[in-house]
Amino acid sequence: MTERTDNLFSDAGFIRHNRQIAPGHFLLSISIPLAFPVPKPGQFCMLHLPGNEAMILSRPFSVHGFQKKKKEAVLEILYRVSGRGTQFLSNLTPGAEIRVLGPLGRGFWRLAGKRILLVAGGIGLAPLAFFLEREIEYGNHSTAFSIYLGAKNAEILEGLASRIPAGNQKLLPATDDGSIGYRGPITDILKKDLEHLATKETMILACGPTAMLKSLAELVTQKAVFCEVSLEERMACGIGACLGCVVETRNQNGSSTYKRVCKEGPVFDIREIVWSR
Repeated sequence: MTERTDNLFSDAGFIRHNRQIAPGHFLLSISIPLAFPVPKPGQFCMLHLPGNEAMILSRPFSVHGFQKKKKEAVLEILYRVSGRGTQFLSNLTPGAEIRVLGPLGRGFWRLAGKRILLVAGGIGLAPLAFFLEREIEYGNHSTAFSIYLGAKNAEILEGLASRIPAGNQKLLPATDDGSIGYRGPITDILKKDLEHLATKETMILACGPTAMLKSLAELVTQKAVFCEVSLEERMACGIGACLGCVVETRNQNGSSTYKRVCKEGPVFDIREIVWSR
């Protein structure tokens, strides 16, 4: 049975395909009813496998792609196997039922800019590729896009890069082992580039491991550059009820407060987060 509250959808979907694009990394395509609201880049969905002990609780996944066809909507999820739940998910075959709740959370805020830098650490590419896809669909040809993509090795990076929409964007790769691109953190490349960019005309969107985002925060603190980040946190409900995904933030007056990643996020202004915690 389909349930909708405001712009929220909950119903059963069915797997169209679930294929590996790199070691431990999968692209999941789900067929869902046309009633599903169009998600904004940066929003996420909660996925649940009814009756499965490996996924008793729903799991949050960034929206990686979305299309409405004649008789169905198609939701794409890019994920990495990191535990029992995602391991079981990776073994599901076409036709398997999966429950979808979403779209949830706050997405990226689009500002006019001559240059947009997308900074992704591994599976953090998922919402950023969706953002770029939408920009291409909207015919945005006046903005220069650069994708800073970091991964463990060449095999994983190349698999992830295959999910970047075709366009004129520039790809700057970095790997932990140096098997392709720069050897080291992707923020090292960004640091050098920021020294030569007109930061007031630049916007940065990022998603990836906390360590990467913390390094990014240190880079942009003293620069006049707009920067938003999508946080990755464990969630139980996805709708703000359980308070299990709170992060410490700082108000404009300097005082701190806690906000829910699932409700007030997952996208935040990078300067809003108290990274020292």
